[in-house]
Amino acid sequence: MTNWTLWACAAGVWSLTACQGDPSKAGASATTGRENPLEKKLAQYTTVRLTSDLERLSENEQRMIPLLIDAARHMDAIYWRQAYGNRDSLLQSISGEDVRRYAGINYGPWDRLDDNAAFVEGVGSKPAGAGFYPRDMSKEEFEKTASGSAALGKALRSQYTMVVRDSAGSLQAIPYHQAFADQVAPAVAKLREAAALAEDAGLRRYLELRARALETDEYQASDLAWLDMKDNTIDVVIGPIETYEDRLFGTKAANEAFVLVKDKEWSGRLARYAAMLPSLQSELPVPAAYKREKPGSDSDLNAYDAVYYAGDANAGSKTIAINLPNDEEVQLRKGTRRLQLKNAMQAKFEKILRPLADQLIAEDQRQHINFDAFFSNVMFHEVAHGLGIKNTVNRRGTVREALKEQAGALEEGKADILGLFMITKLHERGELKDRNLDDNYVTFLAGIFRSIRFGASSAHGRANAAQFSFFQEQGAFARDSSTGRYRVNFPRMRTAVDTLAAQILRFQGDGDYAAVTRFMADRGKLSIVLQQDLARLGSQGIPVDIVFEQGTEVLK
Repeated sequence: MTNWTLWACAAGVWSLTACQGDPSKAGASATTGRENPLEKKLAQYTTVRLTSDLERLSENEQRMIPLLIDAARHMDAIYWRQAYGNRDSLLQSISGEDVRRYAGINYGPWDRLDDNAAFVEGVGSKPAGAGFYPRDMSKEEFEKTASGSAALGKALRSQYTMVVRDSAGSLQAIPYHQAFADQVAPAVAKLREAAALAEDAGLRRYLELRARALETDEYQASDLAWLDMKDNTIDVVIGPIETYEDRLFGTKAANEAFVLVKDKEWSGRLARYAAMLPSLQSELPVPAAYKREKPGSDSDLNAYDAVYYAGDANAGSKTIAINLPNDEEVQLRKGTRRLQLKNAMQAKFEKILRPLADQLIAEDQRQHINFDAFFSNVMFHEVAHGLGIKNTVNRRGTVREALKEQAGALEEGKADILGLFMITKLHERGELKDRNLDDNYVTFLAGIFRSIRFGASSAHGRANAAQFSFFQEQGAFARDSSTGRYRVNFPRMRTAVDTLAAQILRFQGDGDYAAVTRFMADRGKLSIVLQQDLARLGSQGIPVDIVFEQGTEVLK
C-alpha cells in the first residue's frame, strides 16, 4: 500500500468536507441565489487532507490504523456531550445545511473563533462550564455543595466527573466511565484489538493500560507507560486530557484523540534537545525559588504525521503539537513527550502563515519567514511546557489549582515566551549555529497574528493577544502606519522576552489568581488598529485555520 489518503465522513461524526463539501466553496444559496450568511464564517477554514506514507508500516501496523481511528471516533461522541450536550437534537433542529456544517466544526452552536458567539437562533450564550455542569449552577452553589462533604467535594472537583442534578435537584458527580459507558466500552474494545496486533512491546502495554484507564478513570499508569514508549512507529493519544473547555473552573478534562505515525528521520534530528532541559531551567530569568523543580529526565521529542483528529483536538482551531501528560506528578517524575504534528504544521504554514506574513510583515523582513523557523518555534513551545514550576512557592497547591480557569492561557503564554527564550539561549551556545536567530523572531511575530485570530475563547488566542500588547508596549516591534505592516526590533524583542518570561513565571510560582486575572483582562484586549489589520487578512481570503478530510472509508 502506498501513501494512503485518510479521509471521509466518520460514522456519527460531522466531517466537514467528506460529508458535506468544501466550506471554502459554500458561497450563495443554490436554491435562492441569496448570499449565504455563514459564507464568511465557513471561509475562515480551509480544507486539508491528512495523508502519510503508510508504506513504511508493517502489515500489523497497517491493520491497527483503522482500529485506532474507530476508537477515536468514540471520543468524538463523548466530547460533543461535554462541549454542548445532545448532538443529534441540535443538528436535527437546524434547517440550514451550512449552519449544520459550522456546528460540526465547532461541536456546538457557538463560534469558537468569535468568542463563542451563538450562530444558531435561540440557543443563548455558551455556559462557562460547557456541558460539564448543570447550566443553572452557579460557582457559589458548587463551592457550597463541595465544601459540605470531603468525599463529595473530591468527586465534584475531579477532572473526570460530570456534575449533574439528582432527582432532588442536588449536585452530584458521575464518573466519566459511567456517564459515557456506551462510548467507552466500544472504544476500549478497539484499543484492546489494536494491542493484540502491536509488535512493539511498549505500545502494546500502553494500549492495554489506556483501555483499562478509560474503564476506571485512573490514568497515571497509562501515562507512565506512554512515556516509556521509545521505538513505536504508531501512536495514539486518547481520553480526557485538556481542561480548556471548562471555562468555569478550568478543571474538567475533555475527551479527544490523535492517531499518529512517527517520522523517524525528522525525530532523529530533535532527540538531543530534550536532554538540555535541566541546564535551560537553571538559566530562567527568575529567582531560584521559581525554578527549583528539576524537569523530568525522560522527556523526548518526536515528529509525526497525524492521520486522525477527534473531539477536543478537532474543535475549531487545530492543534499542531502536543506536550503530555498533564499530570504534574508524572511530569516531575519522568517528564513529558513532545509530539510535533509535521503534516498539519506544514499545512498551516503554507496556507495561513506565509500569506499572512505577506500582508502584515514588513517587506524587508519577510525573508526571515520560513518553515524551519516555524517548526522550531512550535517545537520549543512544547519543550518549554516542561520548564518553570508546577507547584506554587507559597503552598497554594499546584499552579493549575491556584490559577483555576486562568491557568491554561497563562501556561500557553509561558510556553510561547520560554520557547523563544530557549531558542535564543541555544543559539548563544552554538547549538543552533546553522540557524539565523532573526528568522525565529520574525516568524514568531507572524505566529502571534496567526494565533490571535483563534479568538478569545481559545487559550492560545488569549495568550497571544496578551503577548502582542506586552511586546508593543516594550517596543519589540513597530507598525508602519503608511503600509500597515510590522517590523521586529531585534534587541528590544529579546529584552521583552526576558521580561515577560520573568513576569509569567512569577505569576505561576505565586499562584496569584487575582493578578493573573487582571493581567489577562488588561492585556487581552485588541486595539482598533489591530482589529483592522486582522480584518484585512479575512478580506484577502486568508483562512484562520484548517479542517480535515480524514477517516477510514477510503484506505486504498
